[in-house]
Amino acid sequence: MNTILHIEDESDIREVARIALEQLGGFSVTEASSGSEGVALAAELRPDLILLDVMMPGMDGPATLRALRECPATAGIPVVFMTAKVRRHEIEHYLTLGARGVIAKPFDPITLADQVKALSSPAPGPGVSPEATPRP
Repeated sequence: MNTILHIEDESDIREVARIALEQLGGFSVTEASSGSEGVALAAELRPDLILLDVMMPGMDGPATLRALRECPATAGIPVVFMTAKVRRHEIEHYLTLGARGVIAKPFDPITLADQVKALSSPAPGPGVSPEATPRP
């Protein structure tokens, strides 16, 4: 795995994640600033993994994931949500939607690449980043 599509409406978050993933993880990162842009780019680029913000204007993360799953070209691409909403029931909901895992925001740029690698490796089932410890 070496190509990532990061769908996030906040440009500063996209920039920090891109730098961390490229420089520390050796990934090639393409960015999209909206769900609809991300769906189109995913079909064109067919990345190895999609990092997807949950809360975005217009097409939010869950709606974007549904659109990705409905398109044959993108249906099998693993998706990891990135969100500040990491209560146990929220994480369980994201996983039932078909996400591979969840990375909590704010994320640590130093450990982001390792978190992505851990969630992208073949596993028996969906996972949660250690930083996404469920809150009561």
